[in-house]
Amino acid sequence: MGLTQLTALSLGAIIGSGWLFAVLSADGTAGPASVVSWVIGGICVLFIALTYMEIAGMLPRTGALSRYPQLTHGGYTGMLLGWAYLLSAVSVPAIEAEASVTYLSSKFPDMGLITKNSTILAWPKGIMLAFGFLLLFFFLNFFGIRLLAEVNRWVVAWKLIIPTLTFCFVFAAFRGSNFGSSVGGFAPLGKAPIFEAVATTGIVFSFLGFRQALEYAGEARRPQRDVPRATILSVLIAIVLYSLLQLAFTGGIRWGSLGVKVGNWSALGTSAWATGPFYRELHAAGIGVLAGFAALLIWDAVISPAGTGWVYTGTSTRTFYGMSVQRLFPPGLQSMNRFGIPWTALVGSFLVGGLFFIREPSWYNIVGFITSTTVLTYIMGGSGVAVLRRIAPDWHRPIRLPAMWLLSALGFVAATEVVYWSGFSTLITVLTATFFAVVIYLWYYAPMRGYLSQGQGLTLGLAFLGVWLFIAAKGGWVLRSGTLPVHGSWTQGTYYIAFVAAVILVTTATWLLSNAEGRKQIDRSWWLIFLVLSLLLLSYYGEYGFNSAHPTVAFPYSDLIAAGIGLIAFFWSVHSGFETDELRELKQAIDAGRLEAVPEVEEAWRGLGTSDGTTGGASA
Repeated sequence: MGLTQLTALSLGAIIGSGWLFAVLSADGTAGPASVVSWVIGGICVLFIALTYMEIAGMLPRTGALSRYPQLTHGGYTGMLLGWAYLLSAVSVPAIEAEASVTYLSSKFPDMGLITKNSTILAWPKGIMLAFGFLLLFFFLNFFGIRLLAEVNRWVVAWKLIIPTLTFCFVFAAFRGSNFGSSVGGFAPLGKAPIFEAVATTGIVFSFLGFRQALEYAGEARRPQRDVPRATILSVLIAIVLYSLLQLAFTGGIRWGSLGVKVGNWSALGTSAWATGPFYRELHAAGIGVLAGFAALLIWDAVISPAGTGWVYTGTSTRTFYGMSVQRLFPPGLQSMNRFGIPWTALVGSFLVGGLFFIREPSWYNIVGFITSTTVLTYIMGGSGVAVLRRIAPDWHRPIRLPAMWLLSALGFVAATEVVYWSGFSTLITVLTATFFAVVIYLWYYAPMRGYLSQGQGLTLGLAFLGVWLFIAAKGGWVLRSGTLPVHGSWTQGTYYIAFVAAVILVTTATWLLSNAEGRKQIDRSWWLIFLVLSLLLLSYYGEYGFNSAHPTVAFPYSDLIAAGIGLIAFFWSVHSGFETDELRELKQAIDAGRLEAVPEVEEAWRGLGTSDGTTGGASA
């Protein structure tokens, strides 16, 4: 793939369901000031993307973002962040399928696609139709990257045209009064919700597709030149497009059609428009031509999310593949079909993604989880570029990040803030799921690398798994979308102490049982544990916790503390980076000009197929 295809790939992933739903959710959280939220979210993502520009140029690798953490910080950090990234990647096709079905339900309300008075997919029609979309994503990926890229090229053109036309048509029904005193002013809910909306309403989620050019770097024709350019260009285009769409949507709101009191912004999320915000708004305008365009928008609501869904199916496949190449997962996930696609990883991606339909399959319920798990892994961009400057200063860098220390720190802190803005109830679910990776580390990776024995890993892993499930159940917060835990749960103090104790004890026990090399893996991961446990505590007592009306630590002080935690973790992480075995092997191969000497880097540089679409060795 060249620059145009890589940019289209990123835009194809960026422009999905986010703009179709997040506009309503953002208005419900921040009011008219949600326009500012889109700009803030885009800038945060741009800082994060910049930190990956240099790394992607010097190390274009298939499944890149799941592989960089292990290269610079070892297997324990690599397993935790790789697992978090995998969870985010496999859930995106599911949420995009949910988006398509939900929008269809606003056009065909009698089909029984969603449960009554909600946005949750109904069984069997809604969920089975969503599974049908997952099957479509599967087969588009199974038959090779060239088919995927060619189909995606035309879909991206559609996905750019329709949102642009939507902005123009909706703007025809614009009402300036929706930004005035009659609705509470520009920021009727305060300043803090402007930042909360960035993480919780789908704004950052809507930008996350920028990573696709990085993920497919191993299949790019000129990765060192084209991957960074495609990444930055796609984010800039998205910032402009999304900000205009939010401005037009807010100005086009008809309160009577919504069925809520004028200025009651917080009620938008449960209003009649929730299943299809733009579709409902165009009909409510009472202008014939707008209602006609609304019918076309329904089909875009199928095509746009589907386009993102099949790209992310490839992303999650390459994440499985990349973690297998790094020996974090079994080697069977690297098996290729005749089209050059890791088909066993693709099957795993399809099956795990389907699990996200089990509990409350709704776009609004999953979007915060995906955002937080993804951005948690993005902290490694800022840290990784600084570590590689220190331990591999002589490597060829087609693009060098200017003002590296400033921009890498900003990228790290930006990711930290987005994770913090996601709120306590989302963050606790994310971290509970992320630390399940410790079990995989103990059962598979550590014994395979000889850090500890199989019996030690199995025993410690079983003990931690049992304790972790017990704490999650007694805490009562996991998979909760509200502001209160399950009735009869532990107090917050007891829960947090148990949560922290379990993480620290299992990490310490792993260190004690491991050999010298295994202990190094643990030693270089404490900065990550400090970061997530500190943010978890702050998120409970801060502006975005359970008591946001009367927080113990109010805005903006809570955000400043989060930034301080991020800066401490950044410099700690840079100090903790070291020349891992994988990085040493890669350096030796590059220095010797024998990339094929190291199997786990061979595919990264040669790509998964030749220029004619067959499997085999395209030159670096």
